[in-house]
Amino acid sequence: MIMQRSLYRLLRNGLFTGLLCLCACAASQARAGTVLVLGDSISAAYGMSLQQGWVALLERKLRDSHPQIRVVNASISGETSAGGLRRLPQLLQQYRPQLVIIELGANDGLRGYPVRTLRRNLQQLIDLATAADARVILLPMEIPPNYGGRYTTDFRQSYTQVAQATGAALAPFVLEGVATESALMQDDGLHPTAAAQPVLLDNVLPTVLSVLDEL
Repeated sequence: MIMQRSLYRLLRNGLFTGLLCLCACAASQARAGTVLVLGDSISAAYGMSLQQGWVALLERKLRDSHPQIRVVNASISGETSAGGLRRLPQLLQQYRPQLVIIELGANDGLRGYPVRTLRRNLQQLIDLATAADARVILLPMEIPPNYGGRYTTDFRQSYTQVAQATGAALAPFVLEGVATESALMQDDGLHPTAAAQPVLLDNVLPTVLSVLDEL
């Protein structure tokens, strides 16, 4: 009888422990998710290794605060908003992200594409991500003033307008504190150096953490 009782207690305790483990695993899976970064050369770590770029720094930073989150960098140097729009449906299907960070548009501006086209493409990108149950952070871009006051102003305002129209979170300018510092820019004057990448991360991180904490 004593042996039967002991065996019963062992089985009961084992079952309880197993249930706790199952619950813990379920909770862990519920918190797990993917951050997808869709960008151009600024996010593709142009002129350096990917591991030096701000996206890789973001992934390492999140290991402490959000260990269940993985970061997928789908950025390509030279990418335009139209190119991102062509690629995003497959990326959403493949990775099913909880959060999509869109850093696109600079190449549209540098090529003088119509601002209305940029706005339309950005809105469609956000709509696609939202339809796939992902939150969106839009990283605003800017272009050099030699493109003309009206064009550069319309370009800059496009990001605010699209964010307001779609409900996407609007981050600060990713190159804030970098673009005007020659020591932090590569010789082409367009791309930040490896030393500037922590500054890019600091510009983006508060918005990323705020959105992740709402998921």
